[in-house]
Amino acid sequence: MHSQPATPSTAPVPADAVTHDGHRLSAKKFALHFAEMVAAMAVGMVVLHPVWMFVLGALGAAGLMHNPYTGALIMATNMTVVMSAWMKVRGHRWRPIAEMGSAMYVPFLVLFVPLALGLIDTGALMLWGHLLMLPAMAVAMLLRPHEYAHC
Repeated sequence: MHSQPATPSTAPVPADAVTHDGHRLSAKKFALHFAEMVAAMAVGMVVLHPVWMFVLGALGAAGLMHNPYTGALIMATNMTVVMSAWMKVRGHRWRPIAEMGSAMYVPFLVLFVPLALGLIDTGALMLWGHLLMLPAMAVAMLLRPHEYAHC
C-alpha cells in the first residue's frame, strides 16, 4: 500500500502556521511582511522628505515642515505613499492598503490633542507617533490575517 502525497488539507501544519478559513497562515511570512512594510515606510521618509523640502521651499511654505502638526502629517504621508505602493506590488486590495495607511495617521491624530494641550512636546509627538504606528499596523494586519500571512 503506498501513501498518497500530502495535499494542502492533509499536509502537516508547520509549527509557525495557523489556519484561517481553511488556509494556512505562516507567522514567519506574517512577520516578514510586517518588516517589509516598516522598511517601505523608512524608504518613504528618506526619499520623499527632500522632495517635500524642495517643493515647499519653492512655494515659500517651508515652514510647514517645521510645524509639528503639518510636519507629522507630511511624514505620515511619505510613509504611506511608499508602503501603499509596496503593498500594491505585493497584490493587496485597496481596502487593506487604506487600513494600513490609516495606521500611519491615527497615532499622530490622537497625539495632536495632548500636544495642543501642552501635555507633550514636539519630540514626544514624533517619538510616540512613530512607536504607536507599530501596534496600529499590527492591529490592521491581525484584522485580516489571511491578507498578510500568505504572501
